[in-house]
Amino acid sequence: MHRTLAACAALLAILTVPAAGAAEVRVLTAGAFKPVVAALAPAFTARTGHTVVIVNDTAGALVRRIAGGEAFDLVVLTPDGIAGLGGAGKVLPGSAVPLARVGIGVAVREGAPAPDIGTVDAFTRALLAARAVAYVDPASGGSSGIYLAGLFVRLGIADRIGPKAVLVPGGLVAARLVTGEADLALHQISEILAVPGARLVGPVPAEVQNWTVYAGAVGAGARDAEAAQAFLRDLAGPEGAAVLRQKGMESAPG
Repeated sequence: MHRTLAACAALLAILTVPAAGAAEVRVLTAGAFKPVVAALAPAFTARTGHTVVIVNDTAGALVRRIAGGEAFDLVVLTPDGIAGLGGAGKVLPGSAVPLARVGIGVAVREGAPAPDIGTVDAFTRALLAARAVAYVDPASGGSSGIYLAGLFVRLGIADRIGPKAVLVPGGLVAARLVTGEADLALHQISEILAVPGARLVGPVPAEVQNWTVYAGAVGAGARDAEAAQAFLRDLAGPEGAAVLRQKGMESAPG
């Protein structure tokens, strides 16, 4: 009996010891790409034994955090953001890989009437008719919020949107539909699809659409650059492309 218990204890100890060479890959990702990272991480861990730790924020905030010394193994950001990190010596030269692009969509709460957004004029009327419009606070550094603030100026409606704007510092903008804080939300399509209770009406009209491109790069201070590079290959590979489509994104051109 004692020998049986000892054997069981020894087996349990073996099963709970991390695999030799297993690493923890810390991924800093812009929020729009987080659903893709989260979807691919479990299969990567099952295949390699490496675990993935996901930290997301706006693109601007990630740049500031990295500049401030935050540790990471892999970063998913806009190409311009990654180029800036490369110039500062924060990512490994030559490690950047284009991953995806995503457009801005319009969302309402599940069950609410869907406005007509098929033309620029219809889209503008929908914005003006909304009680409250939620989008990323441009001051937070979110790419969609920065673009939309400029778009409202170009459409000549910035002064009318401002008083009813629900500015979200980061995270899932469409969640403000579920809470009732807004009745229209504008955000990256991948992040709208991640919110239960929100309904994607569709992309903003092509004439005023803004595509955000994302790329990945390995951190210059990565604890295990090979593990980080392996996960980046998964993100850029066929499995990644399939997940991109599910999450409302497209493979990056070029």
